[in-house]
Amino acid sequence: MATAKKSKKILIVEDELIHLEVMKSKLEIEGYAVITATDGEQGLAKAKKEKPDLILLDILLPTLDGFAVLEKLNEEGNKIPVIIVSNSGQPVEIDRAKSLGAKDYLVKAEFNPADVVQKVRAIFGETDASSPAASSLDATSSHPISDLAKSKTITILLIEDDKFLRELIVKKLNKEGFSTLEAVDGESGIQLVEQKNPQLILLDLLLPGMDGFEVLRRLKENKATASVPVIVLSNLGQQEDTDRVFKLGAEDFLVKAKFTPGEIVDKVKDVLNKKYINA
Repeated sequence: MATAKKSKKILIVEDELIHLEVMKSKLEIEGYAVITATDGEQGLAKAKKEKPDLILLDILLPTLDGFAVLEKLNEEGNKIPVIIVSNSGQPVEIDRAKSLGAKDYLVKAEFNPADVVQKVRAIFGETDASSPAASSLDATSSHPISDLAKSKTITILLIEDDKFLRELIVKKLNKEGFSTLEAVDGESGIQLVEQKNPQLILLDLLLPGMDGFEVLRRLKENKATASVPVIVLSNLGQQEDTDRVFKLGAEDFLVKAKFTPGEIVDKVKDVLNKKYINA
């Protein structure tokens, strides 16, 4: 790998740990030096101290949002190139980011780790041919989902009112290294998604109060939660139910009676790999 590439330092400012770990992993495969921050103030401080060659910057951050970070960088005359990586793809926000000096913009709902590296190469004026690791980037993962789970960066939310089944699945997920959150109804499930930012949701359809269809609709209509993959887990197995959940944006539909807890966890791993590693 070229020495010039190894000298490039990238700062990632991102509070969603799974996205942070995946981007860091992919960039390190390519030979870049990567430093990280999980809130805006920390990111701004590291930008000043570390003087990175590039910043990957989220918009929705604790302490200072991404726009404020861009504004402060501009006020201080800092010319570090910035690529925005955000949950929002609204034209007004993209325009605002670019007016503040951002060089490019990635939407998390369309997140593809290979796209991040491609945009980084473009900023640095590198071509695919100059990257010996380019082919391996798309073919393999330095941090498979199982390894990320062991580092406790992946949290699964189970929205399920059946206590026995909930405990079985949570026990299996924990054994596999995942962190877990539990909700017994739709309202509390939505609150946990908004507060805790899980990386995947297992969702029952028949719930007290708000049913799973409505939970799924609300999650997918909210730009802050729309990118979180949802696996529906239900005893409803009619084709019209299946069609409805896929239309609402679910990643998969599992009929409870047909899957063991171990098989459900295997499906979770498949969706996480597809979403975050092999996208």
